[in-house]
Formats: sequence, C-alpha cells, structure tokens
Amino acid sequence: MFKKLRNRFLIVNLVSISIMMLVAFITIYTITYQNVQRETNMELYKVSDFYHSPYSPMGSQIPRGDGHGGGSGSGASSAAGSNADTSAERGTSTGTGTGASGSTSGSVESSGPGTGSGTDSPSGAMPSSAGRGGNGGKAGGEFGGNPGPGGDLNAPPARSVSFMIQTDDQWNITGTHSRFDMEDSFYKEALQKVDRSLVTEGERKTDQFALDGTDWAYVVDPSGEGYMIVFMDVTAQQGILTNLIYTFAVVGLAMLIVIYFLSRYFANRSIAPVREAFEKQKQFIADASHELKTPLAIINTNTDVLLANQEETIESQAKWLHYIKSETERMSGLTNDLLYLTQMDDSRSNLIHTTFNMSDAVESIILPMEAVIFEKNISLDYNIEPDLNVHGNREQIKQVILILLDNAVKYSGPKGSVNVTLQKLNHDVMLTVFNTGEGIAPEHLDRIFDRFYRTDSSRARKHGGHGLGLAIARSIVEQHKGEIYAKSVVGEGASFYVRLS
Repeated sequence: MFKKLRNRFLIVNLVSISIMMLVAFITIYTITYQNVQRETNMELYKVSDFYHSPYSPMGSQIPRGDGHGGGSGSGASSAAGSNADTSAERGTSTGTGTGASGSTSGSVESSGPGTGSGTDSPSGAMPSSAGRGGNGGKAGGEFGGNPGPGGDLNAPPARSVSFMIQTDDQWNITGTHSRFDMEDSFYKEALQKVDRSLVTEGERKTDQFALDGTDWAYVVDPSGEGYMIVFMDVTAQQGILTNLIYTFAVVGLAMLIVIYFLSRYFANRSIAPVREAFEKQKQFIADASHELKTPLAIINTNTDVLLANQEETIESQAKWLHYIKSETERMSGLTNDLLYLTQMDDSRSNLIHTTFNMSDAVESIILPMEAVIFEKNISLDYNIEPDLNVHGNREQIKQVILILLDNAVKYSGPKGSVNVTLQKLNHDVMLTVFNTGEGIAPEHLDRIFDRFYRTDSSRARKHGGHGLGLAIARSIVEQHKGEIYAKSVVGEGASFYVRLS
C-alpha cells in the first residue's frame, strides 16, 4: 500500500515538473526563434537594399521607384587676372559618390551625387572639387562613383554568405551576382527552391530552404519587369535553434533523473510518518483487543459456571461473581484510559492552565503513598526543593507524578528503593523518579511510552496495568510543552525525567 502511495506521489511530481519544464522550454525557444528570424530578415533586407543601390553591381540595371541614394551638389569658383584675389565657395549635396572637378577660368560648376568642395588657384592653376560618398568604399568606377575610404562598393555586406539572382517575369535567370565562384547549376537549383506563391506585387516576402546541407534564407523582391531574389546563408542561425533543442533534451533528461531520485528520497521521508502512524494504529488495535480478550474470556467462563449451577445460592457462587466484577472493573479502567488518551490527542479538553506550586503537588502525591510503599518493603527517599512553580494544569501534573511513582514501585522489586527528586534546572523544573530493579534494555527505551507496550514479550501481567500509564504521562507532558524521557542501566534500575517550565 505504501509503495503504491509513494509511486503515485512520484508520478504526480514528475509529470508536474515535466510540464513546467516543457512550458519553460517552449517559451524560451519561441522567443529565441523570433529573435533569430527578426535578425535574419533584417540582414536579408540590408543585402537586398544593397543590390538596389546605384553603386551595387546591378545598380544600373535594376530600376527602383523609391530612389535609393542620388542627389546633386554644386560648387563655384572664379578668378580675375593674374594678381586677383581668389575666392571659393563650397556646395553640399546628399547621397553617395563624388563630384566632378571644375575648370580654371571663369566660373566653374561641378555637379554630381555626393558632397563636393571647389578651390581656385591664381592664373592657370587647376582647381578641383571632390565629393565623398556616404557608403564609403574603394574604387568602384565601373559601377559609378569614385573611391571612398574603407570598403568595396562592389560587394554586399560581408556578415553572411549571400548571392543574388535576377529573373524576368517568367522566372528565367537574366543575371546573377556573388562574391564567390558558383556554378550555374547551383543558381538554378536555388531558384527552383523558391516558393513562387509568396510573390505579391509590390511587397517583399521571405522564406527558407535547405540545399546541399546548407540552410538558406531568401527574399523575393519584385523589380521592374521581373524579380530579384537575394539568398543568404543562415546555417549558423539555424544551428543555434537546433543546439537549443539538443541542449534542452540532454539537460531536461538529466534533471528528470536527478529529480526522480530526489523525489523518491523525499517521498520515502514523507510517507515514513504515515507508515509509522499506520503501524501504530494496527499495533494499538491488536493490543487493545488482547487487553479486552482476557477479561472477556474470564467473564464468559465464570458466567458459564454460574449458569451451570443455577440451584446454588448466591453466597456459594460469590467467588465467581467476584471474578466477574474484578475483570469488569479492569475493562472499565482500560476503557477510561483509552477515552482519556483520545481526549488528550484531540487537544483535548480545554483545561485551564495556571501557575501553581509544583513542590506542593509532588508532596501531595508522595505522602499518601508512603504507607503502600512501606507495606511492600520498599524504601522511599525524596528531595524536594520548596516553592518551585510551573505553569500548567495542577491535576494533570499530579497524575503524571502518580503514574511515574506507581510505575517505580511496581518495578523496583522486593527490598528495592525509590528516589524522587524535584529541583530547579536553569529556568525549568526537573522531576526525577528513580527505582532499583532489572532496568530497561536500550532497545526498549524509545518505545516504553507507546500505548500497550511492554518490555516482556510474553506480555505477562504480573505487575498489573494495561501499558497505558506512560503513554498518558507523555501525552500530558507534551500538552504542557515539556519533555519526558527515561535512562536505565540494565541490572541496576531506571530513571524517569520530566522537564517543565
């Protein structure tokens, strides 16, 4: 039963954790995927914009309505006579590229995309003006524009491997461009992978495909009478997503294994108190049945004797009647003790707790029992510090003292001795009850406060009682937030300690 309970706990725990881990991974993967796709599309659009620019390899061939780049600038200079002062004016324009140089005489104009500046020189000197392009780059006169610092106007952004295919409106290749040498068959295969249903007039559409073990993203851009398709290698980006899945699978599996063993460990610990309570309940039922079985058998037997001798007088049958009464009283005491324990476990009656004199309570129990102890030939010594007060219920504490003292007298043996000590210990009050005798074996010390527990396996009742006294004492002490325990040396005796505050 407990194994099934533990397994159910493990299954519920693992399923709950697995669902939470899966939800967390899906969230992380979705966010990462969206970020990768966003960055890929941004890069694609940058490469596509490059091929539309007038300084790209295809710039002069690809019309673009929105006019990327362009602009005009002008500069003027004049010279008058050989000794004349010179003056120059600067003109600015927006766009990319360089301006053309001016002439030396009269007024000179220079125009062209970019920003230019003109200077003149006296009598026959050759003034010049030059503009600087916004894209920057080295010599690219073949595709328009003069060189600028730091780059190649003939190449697209180099963050990723990319190439471009230009087609007509029937999807026939009319031009290609790549920084790398690629075979014509590769361009054709790439074009065949393009999803032509994506094409929408006036809008750019993106998609992805795999070719020869490489992942490519592409953008289809309607351009003039045909289409321009820009392809970019996104194998690294896809690898990030793939590695994320593999990492989660490995880490998730490892975590589930660790969580399984941790859950099993804590499940066993969680079930242990339930198992213990269940075992105690079973033992309690068995012990209570045993305690009731003997008096019931005696009552039944004596009743049969009375019925078999109905003609006899009550006086002649008095012995059997006394046996019945004795066992009935025993059963009544057992029932009362069980009911009392039940009340204590249910927290049990709302008794009033007050501060009372513990020293007087101990003396009120010892003095009436001195005669009984003397009759059993047992010596009694006690040492009680006066005026020691504790907080609790006086009658219940007196019951604890009576149980411990009665227990000590029963097990001290003939010519034994009992010693009772009450003293102040730090901020608490310590009651110690010691008796000589056989003592208690170490394996029994932790269980003597259990209900119906007896140290003798044969459960002999030579000392009387039901095995509930110490259980009642522990229940009362625990209700008073105190502590009760026992120490013993086999063959010498046993000591019981009660600490109250």
